[in-house]
Amino acid sequence: MSRFDEIRQAKDKRVLLAAHRGISGGNIPCNTLAAFEIALRQGADIIELDVQRSADGQLYVFHEGKESAHLLAPKHFIRDNTSDAIKDLRYVNQDNDITQFVVNTLDEALEYLKDKCYINLDHCWRFFPDVVACVRRHGMEEQIILKSGPKQQYFDIIAECAPDIMYMPIVNMKDECFDILSSMKLNFAGVEVVFSSTDSELASEAYIDKLHKAGKLIWANAIIYRYTVQLAAGMSDDISLTGDPADGWGRLADMGYDIIQTDWVGMCREYLTQTGKIYKKHTK
Repeated sequence: MSRFDEIRQAKDKRVLLAAHRGISGGNIPCNTLAAFEIALRQGADIIELDVQRSADGQLYVFHEGKESAHLLAPKHFIRDNTSDAIKDLRYVNQDNDITQFVVNTLDEALEYLKDKCYINLDHCWRFFPDVVACVRRHGMEEQIILKSGPKQQYFDIIAECAPDIMYMPIVNMKDECFDILSSMKLNFAGVEVVFSSTDSELASEAYIDKLHKAGKLIWANAIIYRYTVQLAAGMSDDISLTGDPADGWGRLADMGYDIIQTDWVGMCREYLTQTGKIYKKHTK
């Protein structure tokens, strides 16, 4: 049995942990094979990674628009250039010094993660068909989670090119697509929720129960892109690390979220395991 098979069998029994762009820090940049390896060693069940397409159609693992921060290259360099130029790029570390790490192709990342975990391919909704074709070349359909904003145009594309691959819309404060997706012929696996207040529908017991009764997963985010934007009403990595993890990771688990995305997989898993919160509340 592969590691992925073990994770797949466990998903109905315990909280799954998603590593945001892998685990990075020091000289290890995010969205690299090294970051993914560290996440796997810390027990990540899901690797979240970003996909970008070059001017000549090659798919790369990189977050669009972050070139100036992570590569010391102009913004949108990958989107605007060919593979010949991209192959010479190197990531910088947290001190802005050049590292040995290159920008990997999606092919390289998929092959590296084959049979090891679920893989969330993010920021690729503008070229879903290209991404799906790449996934199918590797025979990794069962490992993939596709996501996008809750727009009908994306639902239609998924239904056409990837009706068998798990799909989760990203909804903010209110879910207006559950009924639409439930009626479509696609693999509607669940919903990623973003909410700044616990008064949101997405944080309510009624909503969480509704999705669970329908057999859907609910993905919540402990990560913070910027401190002024809270993705889960303050139940964050920050509070979990510098305050009380019961107020962050613990509360998300207690509320019944099935997937927690974090930048600190090892510590999150250790806390949830020690407290018994790793097991899903609604399955006990």
